[in-house]
Amino acid sequence: MSQPPAPPRPRLRLRVSAPAEAHLRAGHPWLYEGSVREQNREGEAGELAVVYDRRDRFLAIGLYDPHSPLRLRVLHTGLPLNVDEAWWGARLDAALHRRAALFGPDTDGYRVVNGESDGFPGAVIDRYADTLVLKLYTAAWFPHLPLLLGLLESRFPGFRVVLRLSRNIGELAQGAGLRDGLTVVGREPGGPVVFRETGLRFEADVVKGQKTGFFLDQRENRRRVEGLAGGRRVLNAFSFSGGFSLYAARGGAREVVSLDLSAHALAGAERNFALNPGLGAAHETVRADVFEWLGQTRREFDLVVLDPPSLARREAEREGAVRAYGKLAADGLRRLAPGGILVSASCSAHVSAEEFWEVVRGAARRSGRRWRELRTSRHAPDHHASFPEAEYLKAIFLHFEA
Repeated sequence: MSQPPAPPRPRLRLRVSAPAEAHLRAGHPWLYEGSVREQNREGEAGELAVVYDRRDRFLAIGLYDPHSPLRLRVLHTGLPLNVDEAWWGARLDAALHRRAALFGPDTDGYRVVNGESDGFPGAVIDRYADTLVLKLYTAAWFPHLPLLLGLLESRFPGFRVVLRLSRNIGELAQGAGLRDGLTVVGREPGGPVVFRETGLRFEADVVKGQKTGFFLDQRENRRRVEGLAGGRRVLNAFSFSGGFSLYAARGGAREVVSLDLSAHALAGAERNFALNPGLGAAHETVRADVFEWLGQTRREFDLVVLDPPSLARREAEREGAVRAYGKLAADGLRRLAPGGILVSASCSAHVSAEEFWEVVRGAARRSGRRWRELRTSRHAPDHHASFPEAEYLKAIFLHFEA
């Protein structure tokens, strides 16, 4: 005799601390493990869990993740609603509409969905020509992957989709039959994908490269450097695959030096220059530790770009990172010729924009040189941040008198 089907499990219900209630009402998209006061049962990764307030009223619904201290990634607060395929589709369409007017036909590389800030907590989607890269930061997305891929296929017909995974969920992914770099829609790329950014052509290693294959978030600052580079000798420190270098060359730089410790990154920079013949500027690659090289070289430049990787990956590293940013700016200034421009950037979320800008200004003041601030900048419009923890990118542009 067949067994009767098991009754459906009750909805996963959470009650949280009073401070967490206030944060959720204010629109914060994260609920931490320590803020959960009680729940009616154990939950699985990707379940839709409902948060009820102290008066037993609906407060929020989100993606539950028992494997992470970030226990719930909030999808919606306010009145109850159904989180179904139509709801997800409307949310994706809103993200696409937000970017519809940002880019012309000369740009087919940009961020399509920026995680929590576009209502897809723990997931980002970047476009490189006809390739979409979906990067997941939580195993809560695994059960919803078929739905999300279906939405992407309907809106980007003929595109491939490559899955990238945060390191912390790699083992969980194996249990779900997934792995980092897996092509989940279409044919495998078979090598780097070439895309266009404001008319320049770049490679993106969408399978094994850093982030999703390229640093799309610095596009607006690259364009600003292009406008400042005319006739200048340019140093692009921490150059990676030469993004700032190519823009400087197109802006009329006399010479451009790409400086990085990675031979792989520098080879990528040379390939990117080869993809864009006729830029004119002499391009040199230097493989070295940036901090050591700046302290040893006697070469001078008219435009110095300092764009290091994150120097504070956790709060405990913040103070050390602030000191490192100050030293880096001071060393960069020693290589800056009279009349030169310093561009200093940070992608460390644990160092605030104001703190970073002030440490660079402090290095400028201590140099004893006369300078003026051209501008500060933060996130590009396709990388908008809707809550404080999502803010990481900042840059400052300083001009020193001749």
